[in-house]
Amino acid sequence: MFMDKPISKLRHIADRVISLHKKWKVAVVMGEDEHTMDALCKAMADGFIYPVFIGDQEKIKSMIKTEMGEEQYAYQVISCTNPKEAAIIGVALVKKGEADMIMKGLIHTDLFLKAILNKETGLMLPKATLSYVCALEIPRYYKLLMITDPAVIPFPNLDQKMMMARYAVHMAHQLGIKTPKLALISASEKVSTHMPNSLDYMQMCEMTKQGAIENCIIDGPLDLFLACDPESVRIKGFSTPVNGDADILLFPTIEACNPFYKGLMLFGGGELAGLIQGTTHPVIVMSRSESFKSKYYCLALACLMTENTC
Repeated sequence: MFMDKPISKLRHIADRVISLHKKWKVAVVMGEDEHTMDALCKAMADGFIYPVFIGDQEKIKSMIKTEMGEEQYAYQVISCTNPKEAAIIGVALVKKGEADMIMKGLIHTDLFLKAILNKETGLMLPKATLSYVCALEIPRYYKLLMITDPAVIPFPNLDQKMMMARYAVHMAHQLGIKTPKLALISASEKVSTHMPNSLDYMQMCEMTKQGAIENCIIDGPLDLFLACDPESVRIKGFSTPVNGDADILLFPTIEACNPFYKGLMLFGGGELAGLIQGTTHPVIVMSRSESFKSKYYCLALACLMTENTC
């Protein structure tokens, strides 16, 4: 069942989660960095997160006491100073049902994801594709804008692009968007053999028409103006069901998507909430340079994605 109104601000994700009056356990792997701790402390204060820290016990307790100002909030610490072992412990907690999600702290992403991807002990869904979807809040766009994939798949093939689209559409549904508009991004709206991704896009549109992805509108190739600016659509006289009102942008490569989102963060005042996709439970992977607000919103999104609220 869909929400009465789609979520259009990252703060509304947190508001929605807080309103459920539940508390989710998150396994935090090596969480002794400032922004991660700030995000977790705020989520604890807001009452929807119970952290299980796996890391340096003394540092964690010292940081929590400093951040919170008091020790009345509930959390647990599992002492472990080896990042590889900490990741394995965190994944095992989720696997055993002792945590609802897992979050990366001061550990290299490849080491963290290695524990997630382990075929025997990890958190991958059968036959799934590991990918990443994030929702961006940008001052000059009137609603959340989801993008994929800025972090995991360097050069996705057609099958991987279809999985990326499915994951993004599912997230949009969880945010209350009944029929999200997904734009397949290119440098031009023309299909050309000189841009092989445009040929994939043409197939994706046809596959979606045949029911490969339900409850969405997909079109491409489209440039950013046709995807996100109705005035550009009018000026060009171009016909597209996305009509300059995209909810989701799917980029052809990580080299295109990653600089796009980082540019919006650095120069456009953007914030984000994103999750690894293709796993049995929410996996939060954020750069150390991301703001505490974005990490907080990631926690809220992870909680929302565990709920069948849409």
